[in-house]
Amino acid sequence: MAAGALALVLTSSANAAIPGLPAVNGAELSSLWALPFVGMLLSIALFPLLANSFWHHHYGKVALFWGLAFLIPFALLEGPDLTAHEVAHTALLEYIPFIILLFALFTVSGGILVVGNIHGSPATNTALLAFGTVIASLIGTTGASMVLIRPLLRANDNRRYNVHTVVFFIFLVSNIGGSLTPLGDPPLFLGFLKGVSFFWTTTHLFHDTALVAGILLAVFYLLDRYFYAKEKFPPPDPTPDTEKVSIRGLQNVPLLAGIIGAILLSALWKPGVSFRVYGTHVELQWIVRDALLLVIAFISLAITPKLVRERNGFDWEPIKEVAKLFAAIFLTIIPVIAILRAGTAGAFAPLVDLVTDDAGQPVNVWYFWLTGGLSSFLDNAPTYLVFFNLAGGDPYRLMGPLEVTLEAISAGAVFMGAMTYIGNAPNFMVLSIARHRGVKMPSFFGYMAWSCIFLLPCFALITFLYFL
Repeated sequence: MAAGALALVLTSSANAAIPGLPAVNGAELSSLWALPFVGMLLSIALFPLLANSFWHHHYGKVALFWGLAFLIPFALLEGPDLTAHEVAHTALLEYIPFIILLFALFTVSGGILVVGNIHGSPATNTALLAFGTVIASLIGTTGASMVLIRPLLRANDNRRYNVHTVVFFIFLVSNIGGSLTPLGDPPLFLGFLKGVSFFWTTTHLFHDTALVAGILLAVFYLLDRYFYAKEKFPPPDPTPDTEKVSIRGLQNVPLLAGIIGAILLSALWKPGVSFRVYGTHVELQWIVRDALLLVIAFISLAITPKLVRERNGFDWEPIKEVAKLFAAIFLTIIPVIAILRAGTAGAFAPLVDLVTDDAGQPVNVWYFWLTGGLSSFLDNAPTYLVFFNLAGGDPYRLMGPLEVTLEAISAGAVFMGAMTYIGNAPNFMVLSIARHRGVKMPSFFGYMAWSCIFLLPCFALITFLYFL
């Protein structure tokens, strides 16, 4: 999923095979192994639309069903040892760090309350989206989304037409805004760990980002003016607020910096101490990082007045929903990623063949669209890594003669995470928070209709300008 989460990125770099450990051979797997993953995606897409009450009460059971639909046949056919290793590998290096990071960001950002009489006018909403787009590259798409989604919802809670504000928030703050530094989005941090210079994305993706973000902000302003004109004046305000605009819970701001510091620490500190758990290589700095994130979250809970969280509409249901659904997604995605990593030897070889021409040169258009298309449904960190390696895997060559190829891979992984609710972790977090605040968000396919209408023309434009 072109799904968000710096902790996942930091562990993804460790996913290279370690001698003596079992590993899934993607070249031997049939494409049928992707069915549980597809079933999970269709469940997320269709159940809220066709059986919303059932889904609301039983989504955890549905997720468990699809997880077992992969796990049991895989254990019977591939053996318990390989299965135990793959589950432990995914849990310890991907899912648990992923959820811990989201938990920390969700908890800390939930203690930051913007109070006062903020009116969701077109100018105000556009300014909030622009600000979020900028800071997403500084504190990450997940951090920016968790900090700003509640103020945006509060600013528009008196409007009947507010769905589009959340949709464009996901486009800009949860995805596209994170493209300018390795801190912004998981795949870019993965590239940094692989040797790509820290400011390479700033200089090489700035024109792509500025163009797409500029177009979307302008379109949003016009669209918001249209919907704003349809409101009844004065619009009924269910939460009238005469307070001066201010921020409560400022003690949580240093904790956000602490989260970023903990993540950077695990990337830069190499004590050389590691452990083996069911054949999975776990390094000390990753354990320290996760422990620090949990400590920061509990500090936030301890030092933030309960009233601040209550006024923020804070509750635990969104993080519970994400934890259950993404547990099944991370589990069922195991064979899909393995097949992709097998390259031309795997069942998805026709997709891989598209990125290289007859002369052996990269086809940048397909690097952009395939990396992006897969990142819309799969995790964008390993997807980025797959195509990074298909392009040679040499960071110096990719930053030099093949710089456009690396630009295409990077832009595809980050930008197209906005195409679906599961394309990036903060997308689903924002969706869940908005729904719990009473916003009637579109269905899975309804959201894709929005993304196809507004995002695909932007992506076609940058393809024509930069990748042909």
